Amino acid sequence: MSDQIQFIVEKLNQEPFRKNYNLITFDSLGSTQLLQLLSDVLGEIDPKHAVDIREELPEQTAKRMLSLLGILKYKPPGSVSDLSAFRQGLVTGSKPVIHPVLHWLLQRTNELKKRAYLARFLVKLEVPAEFLHDDTVADINKQYEELMEAFKNLHKECEQLKTSGLSTAEIRRDIDAMEEEKDQLVKRVERLKKRVETVQNHPRILEIARQLRVEKEREESLAQQKQEQKNQLFHAEQRLQRAQLQLKEMLHAVVDSKPESLMKKLEEEINFNTYLVTEKIPRELESKKNSTYILQKVAAEPAMSQSDLNVLESKINEVNAQMNQLIEKRMMKYEPADSKFSMYRQQASIMSRKKEAKAEQLQAAKEELSRVEKQMQQKTSQAQELEGSEVLKGDELKQYVNKLRSKSTFYKKKRLEVAEITAEYGILQRTEELLKQRHEAIQQQLQAIEDKKGISGYSYTQEELERVSAVKSEMDEMKGRTLDNMSEMVKKLNSMVAEKKASLAPVIRELRQLRQKCQELTQECDEKKIQYNSCAAGLESNRSALEQEVKGLLEECVQEESNYHYINCMKRNLEIQLQRAKEEMKAYVSPDPQERRKAIREQYTRMILEQENLGKKLREKQKVVRENHGPNMKQIKMWQDFEQLMECKRECFLKQQNQTAIGQVIQEGGKDRLVL
Repeated sequence: MSDQIQFIVEKLNQEPFRKNYNLITFDSLGSTQLLQLLSDVLGEIDPKHAVDIREELPEQTAKRMLSLLGILKYKPPGSVSDLSAFRQGLVTGSKPVIHPVLHWLLQRTNELKKRAYLARFLVKLEVPAEFLHDDTVADINKQYEELMEAFKNLHKECEQLKTSGLSTAEIRRDIDAMEEEKDQLVKRVERLKKRVETVQNHPRILEIARQLRVEKEREESLAQQKQEQKNQLFHAEQRLQRAQLQLKEMLHAVVDSKPESLMKKLEEEINFNTYLVTEKIPRELESKKNSTYILQKVAAEPAMSQSDLNVLESKINEVNAQMNQLIEKRMMKYEPADSKFSMYRQQASIMSRKKEAKAEQLQAAKEELSRVEKQMQQKTSQAQELEGSEVLKGDELKQYVNKLRSKSTFYKKKRLEVAEITAEYGILQRTEELLKQRHEAIQQQLQAIEDKKGISGYSYTQEELERVSAVKSEMDEMKGRTLDNMSEMVKKLNSMVAEKKASLAPVIRELRQLRQKCQELTQECDEKKIQYNSCAAGLESNRSALEQEVKGLLEECVQEESNYHYINCMKRNLEIQLQRAKEEMKAYVSPDPQERRKAIREQYTRMILEQENLGKKLREKQKVVRENHGPNMKQIKMWQDFEQLMECKRECFLKQQNQTAIGQVIQEGGKDRLVL
């Protein structure tokens, strides 16, 4: 069971959950938290189940989880009666039910993700038989089953292609490249065949070239074997040096070491690591999260001007001033009763700050020590690679400096000789170029003579044969030397290995004894560690129980305090209302008419009388309007008819004037014609 919980905690602390649990905090989770954790794991497998269980009923949560577990083919242990207990435990969030489910889900998350994805398309919808008699429903159901089968086949083909690791584009590119290389090689072989066919004895020359190629390949394989043996020798020497360094370190550590000191050191390291894990790192993580949240919030806000920044600074200053005033008031209020506690709190805060500072210094010192040790190892390995021995000190360093001085003088002499040889090399290179030019001219003349005589290519073939024979003789000599060198090297390696084994034999015996001691101490340390873990687990469980109890009491205290304030406010409201009622009664009973007028009852009475008078006047006005409505409407109708009559008369008058004007014009025109 402990292995199961350990596996669950490790998986939950990894991606994508990142819960940051340990065995104690996970064991102290309540039923609601366990159900939410199970819902989160199911949501990771199927995103539709990533919900907050506080927003749904417990029956809905259990039904949803049971349906998904059925799709994932989870089999609860036990018989049918145990199945009912399993459902009940899933509803109530029982640990013996939730823990095996979490262990089963986290063991095969990727497989279950795939199964949940397939379930979205392969879980068949059950259609009642009476609906299948309808032709339309039957056709749609048949299409649905055919699509489901097609999806199965396509998914299988997709999985096969994924597992095959082949890509059609890559295969096509490889085929095209190989075909191009093939064409180039065919063309090259044809050109070489045409060139070789003109040479005499070309079969023998080809055989010699083949043998030369075989010998070159053999030479390359031998050189590769030689390099591999050198690398093996170098690695063996490095392993030997590391073993010697480890042996020295272990001997140095064991010289003055005792079980008590080792246990004390281990306890100090455990205490330091426990402090880092339980206090320092969570606090730093929380501060980083807060700063990240603040920065994200600031980044999400729009850009601010200097005036906005000034306003914010002024607000911050005001809030800080208010906080300081409240702190001073609180200190003045609670100082007499909590003087001793405040002193202890100050001492505790000072000690915690000192503890944090020392922990940071220790952590920095450890990092600096590890960095310096790494640098020392690097420098030591570099020195050993350059010189082949350890770092020199004292007289050995002086001797080494004198040796370097003598080598520097020798180096200067050799450098002068190299300069002379370089100058001579330049002259020889120029001479070689001149000779090459002369050789090319002679070769051209010889080629012309061979063309005239009809034996073209004879000199070239003869030179090739001589060159091949010379190369073969050189290769034979080189192979002989290589084999001799390799045999000597193998002998040296065997002798060196035997010497190293003989020198390491006593060291290995001592190392075995030290290993045995180390195993005993490790076993004892494991036993102590188990005791410590059990004790720490008990204390942690007690602490968590006390924390929960304190939390409940604090919540109860806050609730009672809120109730007290609410009742106090209601009491004050009732007192104010009672005071107003007394004042009203006093003013109403008072014989003074001025006081009576101030009473609310008198004021409302006056307002009621005023409104009644106003209503009476309005009703009388409404009555007069209703009585005069008929005659007024008749008068309005008469005025409208009169207006239409006058308008008609005006139009008639205007028409008459226009006709008289036209008649006068016609008469004047007739008179003019008579005069003419």
